[in-house]
Amino acid sequence: MTVTIQAQRNGGATEISKTTCCGTTCCEDAGEQTEALSPEAIKTMVREKYAAIAREADASCGCSDDCCGENLTMIGDAYEGKEGYVADADLGLGCGLPTDLAGMKLGDTVLDLGAGAGIDAFIARTVVGEHGRVIGVDMTPEMIDKARNNAAELGFGNVEFLQGDIESLPLDDGLVDVVVSNCVLNLVPDKAAAFSEMYRVLKPGGHFTVSDIVVRGELPASIRDSAALYAGCVAGAIQESAYLDLLREAGFSSVRVLKEKPIVVPDETLRKWASAAEIEAFRRAGDGIVSVTVHGERVG
Repeated sequence: MTVTIQAQRNGGATEISKTTCCGTTCCEDAGEQTEALSPEAIKTMVREKYAAIAREADASCGCSDDCCGENLTMIGDAYEGKEGYVADADLGLGCGLPTDLAGMKLGDTVLDLGAGAGIDAFIARTVVGEHGRVIGVDMTPEMIDKARNNAAELGFGNVEFLQGDIESLPLDDGLVDVVVSNCVLNLVPDKAAAFSEMYRVLKPGGHFTVSDIVVRGELPASIRDSAALYAGCVAGAIQESAYLDLLREAGFSSVRVLKEKPIVVPDETLRKWASAAEIEAFRRAGDGIVSVTVHGERVG
């Protein structure tokens, strides 16, 4: 896939200036409502989308305007130049740089949730060193295959990738020192279960640092519930206060936002799902979508 979306920074915000879609098929109903879908149906939809991205990562992608699968890139070229950067692992799917703020150290065991092709895992390896360990978990077989191939080509013996669901991690209790994730947890239907699993696999004294998308205020239902946008890492977002509360309810302490960046979606994109009146009300209310990097600790 050749990603032609480009993020433009404007006053600290990221403006999504262009979108493309890639895939062998297009949605039959761009207005499908996510609340009508079961959790398994949502996971299947997300898995199929990211499987297509993984399959087409090395191929040119042409797609008509009728395609409904929007890939909204919120990371741009922020990874480039980072120690441990692997171009083949960078699919433009993140919304932050959680590894920058994760407080990892030599010898740590780090878990990357929704690891994709492995970009954050490979960056984490440069911090934890050869005596540390990095584990990536992803539910999409095609992404796991791509990440494993990348690791094998790099000769990394202490980076491994496991297929599994975030709500039921294939890991023992108290195994990891640090959990990171990049624009993935908002796609998980049962966030409470995912956060509880994060708590379970962390060692006492361990912590997480995740970048994700949250909502402040109210989004028009046509945008919030679009199945295409959901898979594109926006419409699956929940209110910021609810997100932080779920983390605290999972047992985490010192939960706080370390960094934030508004995501400005242009009218051109919104018009694919929302009416002019909805867009006007959305802009007037000042509601919006925000990329946040959140930290929390497991004390006991």
